[in-house]
Amino acid sequence: MADELRARIRSGELQPGQRMPTQARLADEFGVERGAVRQALRILQSEHLLINVSKGSPATVAPDLGRALTGPGAPPQPTMVALAPRAAAAFAAPHVEIDALCLTAVSLTLALGEPLRQIHAGQLKPAKVDVRVLLPSRRIDLAFPTPVDATAAGRLRRRWLAQRNAQGQVLQHNLLALRATHGIDVQVTFRALPFTPPVKLYLLNGVEALFAYYMVTRREEEIDHEFLELYDAEGTQSMLFAFEQGAGLRDTTFVEQSHLWFNSLWETISSDLELTS
Repeated sequence: MADELRARIRSGELQPGQRMPTQARLADEFGVERGAVRQALRILQSEHLLINVSKGSPATVAPDLGRALTGPGAPPQPTMVALAPRAAAAFAAPHVEIDALCLTAVSLTLALGEPLRQIHAGQLKPAKVDVRVLLPSRRIDLAFPTPVDATAAGRLRRRWLAQRNAQGQVLQHNLLALRATHGIDVQVTFRALPFTPPVKLYLLNGVEALFAYYMVTRREEEIDHEFLELYDAEGTQSMLFAFEQGAGLRDTTFVEQSHLWFNSLWETISSDLELTS
């Protein structure tokens, strides 16, 4: 019940400041006792999604959902829900620094659409943007995506490489265009990893680390007019966990260690990457 109500709040079906249905109505809708309703509401109150949870009047959706949904201690969200607002917030700084370790950079490219829109609308104006991206090398055998039948590996590899290069080129073009259009000092650099990353990591302005697991599944997909069984991960749906420096020792340590880990890969075993076939 808490999961369903949380989803309604995140989707906007329940708006900030809106009164929730009565506990009696919720009990009837979900077919549970009122004690279970109160327990679900208290869970959402502990996540700062609801206020005024009591046995009396209906609870209210928190007026300031932004903090509850994206601040320290917020529950994990799918990458495409959580990354864009955090990227936009990062671009409010005079010097934007984004480091990313991922499989194709598709999530990052999509997420930066919002801050780029705000820059073109005159709502944001950073002076400098530095972006570093670690992607798998074209020279390795990928752990995923990979076909169940190894004989189809070549076709799947070519498709992944085309996606990796295309997403990287779009990301690079969109950011470097800010030099000409807005006079922003932009640097975008890619390096290649000698392994398939089992996780994705985004580091924003040195103060926030966003971490997600690539959940590998077996599925069927049409490639070159033929359906193939393959092992793959849908990165845009990976649940993103947020850690913020200053939000407690655990969060601060995770952010610091994530930066050290990223830099260690960047400066040692990674290699030059060209976004070509």
